[in-house]
Amino acid sequence: MNVSELFPGLTPLQKERFEALDPLYRDWNSKINVISRKDIDNLELHHVLHSLAIARYAELAGIDFKGASVLDLGTGGGFPGIPLAILFPEASFTLCDSVGKKTIVAGAVAEALGLENVRVVNARAESLGEKFDYVVSRAVASLTDFYPWVKGKFSKGILYLKGGDVAEEIAEMMGRNRLRKGSVHTWPVSSWLTDPWFEGKLLIHIEA
Repeated sequence: MNVSELFPGLTPLQKERFEALDPLYRDWNSKINVISRKDIDNLELHHVLHSLAIARYAELAGIDFKGASVLDLGTGGGFPGIPLAILFPEASFTLCDSVGKKTIVAGAVAEALGLENVRVVNARAESLGEKFDYVVSRAVASLTDFYPWVKGKFSKGILYLKGGDVAEEIAEMMGRNRLRKGSVHTWPVSSWLTDPWFEGKLLIHIEA
């Protein structure tokens, strides 16, 4: 199970960029630890493909990222933003994290790959003054905490990767923020990525 098999329409440049991720992250991780050292051997499966579950869901849900502006909040070393930016060169990605050393890695990887559709910002969500089409993220907080950080900062939706039993979180988030019934959808990542590691991992789609 790898990126090229799951996305057979990749261009040679996209393939080259995806293949470059492993050596780039190994090098940077030896200097600034952004991925657990025991997990670096699973970079493609646990980080790259997990990030690209957002792309697979978008395809199923009819979401078109072409020309979209996307905020990756809590990007860490660049996930899910960098894999998505490789896959969607016609979308613009802002990778934001409040931890400076993590944005150093994300920025260096994006630069090494020549990703002109990526900018990296060391900031808190609350300080961002602009609005994006979509917000993407990988479980940086509970949904009840996360939603207020990005409220008013997106026009189309949130695509959020999270694991575990989220029913209570979703209900609390919807109640606190008065979200309309039917505006939140969940999709099991394991319906696409069959490795046991993905059991219980979800994509949560919150419509604007």
